[in-house]
Amino acid sequence: MQIKSKAFIVTGAASGLGEAVARRLIAEQAQVYLVDLKIDALHALAQDLGTGASVQQLDVTDEQQVADFFAQLSTVPLAGLINCAGIAPAEKLLKKDAIHQLASFQQTLNINVVGSFNMARYAAAAMAQQPLQQGERGVIIQTASVAAYEGQIGQVAYAASKGAIVSMTLPMARELARHAIRVMTIAPGIMATPMLKNMPEPVQRALAEMVPFPKRLGEAEEFARLVQHIIENAYLNGEVIRLDGAIRMAAQ
Repeated sequence: MQIKSKAFIVTGAASGLGEAVARRLIAEQAQVYLVDLKIDALHALAQDLGTGASVQQLDVTDEQQVADFFAQLSTVPLAGLINCAGIAPAEKLLKKDAIHQLASFQQTLNINVVGSFNMARYAAAAMAQQPLQQGERGVIIQTASVAAYEGQIGQVAYAASKGAIVSMTLPMARELARHAIRVMTIAPGIMATPMLKNMPEPVQRALAEMVPFPKRLGEAEEFARLVQHIIENAYLNGEVIRLDGAIRMAAQ
């Protein structure tokens, strides 16, 4: 699928991986709908990106908000959804004086899994109504993590949520195949997102040293370039791609 003049939705677009994807798509002359809860950051990004960007403050876990958003886009020929919205909490199952909070576990699954699924189902319905273009109607790209495979201590909730994203990929792709809609997932390793860049420099160096090659943190732009390749390569479907420099995470 070509990107130029096509419409895409990017969740979690206010920063990090989502912002990088939005910038990459705009550079390829797409129409991009920036979705996040951080409205001020969205407006600042949209102003920087120019006329190709539109802003939508949205809680991806809220069924009515998402339904209303897609209703507003009913006349837009949607070509793709890139789900980057998510949280990455750290909490041990057994703590010194307590156990893992059920509420925090539920919140992680709600945002990372339910939010991604909520956006994907509405996007699939919208794409299914589009005419075929170059043999397909659209593409959904989800964001997992290497934690889906090698969750570390303190990542029970996060690993469970990203494992669910991985597990949804193939059945979604199989079901949507008859509608000519592809589904792919990217599982990033240790990426130089704003949250990680706020860590002390020695911590960042230690994390980079864990990567076999290249020995550095992944860049958000590298994630965005992979998103672009997935969009443009119609034979990529139903698969999870690790973007991690061959890292296999240790227990802690």
